[in-house]
Amino acid sequence: MEGGKSDVCGVGKLESSLLHIVHEHHQRTLRIREQTDKAKKDALRTAVRVSELLVDAVNGGVEEAFVNEKRIELEIRTLISTVMRYKKQTNQWLAASHAMNSILKEIGDFENWMKVMDFDCKSINAAIRNIHQS
Repeated sequence: MEGGKSDVCGVGKLESSLLHIVHEHHQRTLRIREQTDKAKKDALRTAVRVSELLVDAVNGGVEEAFVNEKRIELEIRTLISTVMRYKKQTNQWLAASHAMNSILKEIGDFENWMKVMDFDCKSINAAIRNIHQS
């Protein structure tokens, strides 16, 4: 009987040892799974952060280019407005200059006409004097 009892005790110890080994294995598996899940979450958080930083870096350049483009467009509109104003002013100056040239030409023509008239009057006056003296 003692031999049977020691077999039963040996089987109980063996069963207890196996249960203990299974329990330890189960605990290690849970720890490894938790570590793996934690590592996955950390990797995912890191990947999300890296992608956010990359997007921010790219968007920062795009945003700056967009702001510069808007400034350039505003400057172009301002320059076009200024050029149009100067063009109008230049055309007014050209018209005024042309009008002054025409007036000066007319004055010159009038002066010539007056000289011709003066010469003609002097000629007529001289002719009348010659007639009157004769």
